[in-house]
Amino acid sequence: MFSGFKATSLQLDDTTIFARVGGTGPPLLLLHGFPETHLMWRDIATALAPHFTVVAADLRGYGQSGCPASSADHSAYAKRAMARDMLQVMKRLGFERFMVAGHDRGGRVAYRLALDHPHEISKVAVLDVIPTAAAWDRADARLALGFWPWSLLAQPEPLPERLVGAAPDAVVDNAIAQWGSTADVFSADVRDAYVDALRDPAHVHAICEEYRAAATVDREHDALDQANARRIGCPLLALWSGEGGLENWYAEEGGPLAIWRKWADRVEGRPVPGGHFFPEEHPRQTAAALLGFFEGEIGE
Repeated sequence: MFSGFKATSLQLDDTTIFARVGGTGPPLLLLHGFPETHLMWRDIATALAPHFTVVAADLRGYGQSGCPASSADHSAYAKRAMARDMLQVMKRLGFERFMVAGHDRGGRVAYRLALDHPHEISKVAVLDVIPTAAAWDRADARLALGFWPWSLLAQPEPLPERLVGAAPDAVVDNAIAQWGSTADVFSADVRDAYVDALRDPAHVHAICEEYRAAATVDREHDALDQANARRIGCPLLALWSGEGGLENWYAEEGGPLAIWRKWADRVEGRPVPGGHFFPEEHPRQTAAALLGFFEGEIGE
């Protein structure tokens, strides 16, 4: 996996971030979701490496990245804090301006980067998400049952930490069965790597804090942006599972594109084959979609 990529661990202000870097061309940052790590990009990163300098990073609290101390308001794991991490990572690697694609939780960090750091982000792609505040505002039984981490992992500690820590294999296996469209979405090695990442109590606590932040401070940041008419100015690509909730839940208001157009000026996108894990189920097609969107940066 990640043939030709270099592994690096960067010390930032209050944590360390692990990343793999490879390829040549304009810089492109790839951010993962839950219960994944940077490994989710293993096939896509190598496919994009001939066109871009690709950076696949673990978010703070995930994978091989560090777990800074949490706080009562959960702000240490807000998407704003995670976005600052990634801005520092890219600058340490020599990139003042870059593109970013994020899936699931990484998609939330990606659009926060575009909102908070508009001069540094030239294009953003968000995979199988709508904005956090928009999702919570529309939350109903479908979200609560379909994507249980939203409510379960946001519960006060230590309940979710104890549950996840007691059966990390059950968490990953449930995600594969419930959100994937094929039983073999992850190889045994990748599945085991995701399970192992949930065996460390510090990382489990950090992940729960990230979900608590999404239910509280992230919503506040989003709401303030909307109230102040702050918008994403760079081009935004939204891709979502053609078999998942986003394809149907918001149809009455025009679907994910209509929602994103309330947040961004230049939006394009479409549903794609596969379940929630479509970047791992269909990496070649996902890489082609990302290349088609980001290729305007090649040679610039």
